[in-house]
Amino acid sequence: MTPLTLTVQGAARIELAPERAVLRFSVAADGPERATVVGTVTAALTTVSTLIGDLHDAETGPVLEWSADQVSVSAQRPWTNDGSQAPLVHRASASGRATLTADAATVAELVDALSAHPSVTIDGLEWSLTDARLASARTEARTLAVGDALGRAQVLAAAVGRSEVVAVALADPGMLDDAAPGPSPMPRAEKMMAMAMDTGGGGFALRPQPIVIEVAVDARFSA
Repeated sequence: MTPLTLTVQGAARIELAPERAVLRFSVAADGPERATVVGTVTAALTTVSTLIGDLHDAETGPVLEWSADQVSVSAQRPWTNDGSQAPLVHRASASGRATLTADAATVAELVDALSAHPSVTIDGLEWSLTDARLASARTEARTLAVGDALGRAQVLAAAVGRSEVVAVALADPGMLDDAAPGPSPMPRAEKMMAMAMDTGGGGFALRPQPIVIEVAVDARFSA
């Protein structure tokens, strides 16, 4: 019996609860007096440092690590509608970030406390996995994708009366083509964010979405 070649693509999708939350924030103030805006931002940073520092524990969290830039100051004379320049305006600013364990309630409390300060802006909140868990999930997804490819090949082989299926080649998508292979694609990992206002208490209610790992693999079998 002439060997039958089967070329299929397997896919896998894994959803995982996030393990980390990375919060990015900035502090800024502007006004006509340099000393005043610097003092405003410095005071705000002190408040931020207290709020985050009280939660900081590198081993257990909830704040695992955090940092803040030094205060920077700039000045400019904005143009008015009539084409003239307004008096000098000074702007002081600083930014920072904190990595937290992915406890939605604790993260929400910190976001609420920081955003309540008039000089503080929440610039972003990203949910993610630890490096070790991400690597493990990618390995798991690749294994599942190969299994999916094998299942597809077995279905095709059975449809034409073949029973034994043997793997001949496995590759990232597109690399089984005769053309020169391009760069190997990495499994896709989506880092999700969800933040909504809590209509009951007026604070933030965070709903972290799952981290999605998607992998595809091309496979060639002989039956």
